[in-house]
Amino acid sequence: MLLYLYDRTFDGLLTAIFDAYNRRETPDRIVSEDLTPPLFADTHQVITDRVKSDRVSTGLKKKISKSAMNMLFVCYMSELEDIEMLIFRYVQKAFASDISIEVNFADDDVLALSKIFKRVKREEERMRQFVRFQKTADGMYFAAMEPLYNVLPFCAEFFANRYADQTWLIYDLRRNFGLYYDLKKTEIVRFDNTDAFRNAGQLSEDKKDETEIAFQNLWKDYLKAVTIRERTNLRLQRQFMPKRFWKYLTEKN
Repeated sequence: MLLYLYDRTFDGLLTAIFDAYNRRETPDRIVSEDLTPPLFADTHQVITDRVKSDRVSTGLKKKISKSAMNMLFVCYMSELEDIEMLIFRYVQKAFASDISIEVNFADDDVLALSKIFKRVKREEERMRQFVRFQKTADGMYFAAMEPLYNVLPFCAEFFANRYADQTWLIYDLRRNFGLYYDLKKTEIVRFDNTDAFRNAGQLSEDKKDETEIAFQNLWKDYLKAVTIRERTNLRLQRQFMPKRFWKYLTEKN
């Protein structure tokens, strides 16, 4: 078994693809360099090189459209097992074909990536829909989520435009990083200690602004007042609002 070990970046993956062509070999798997390889596996350590990754990217742009290039990156952010090899096979076929393969859905790999792309984009849209901010004691707005895929970076521009007049932080609990907006720019932040909001993304009482609890209670009271119990349809609710998001929603707690 031949394993390529890389740093879990998209540039690293493209570098791995470059190395495979340069070495005239096909890896059985492309995996994180943090993984302990099987005892008798052959390994190649991929050193991420922007020049190499750019060469692969430039070559691909001659074979597939800009939207297909974006699709590959979106699929990569799914973090699904062996997504690297799925992308590798797609790239191999793209380079080998005289025509674009991006709409050849009779090909298993093309079809699989198309489905993954739709799943990731759907999760991105759900992030936009179901994020609920809480006002902190220092006036910042905070929200936490656990998306299935690594979609938070795709949401940065949307939230920066929509909430441009307030500082906010959206934290991905699953991957332990967040986006922080300071009224000027958005940057990535990480916390060593997430105890203050580990409980289903809810801030501890001492971290909330004194008006936050009051507003949450008002919102719950309003929803109780307008809800017609006889018309409650939990099955339909779960269809449009998956239950895994309910713990983050004020109206569901």
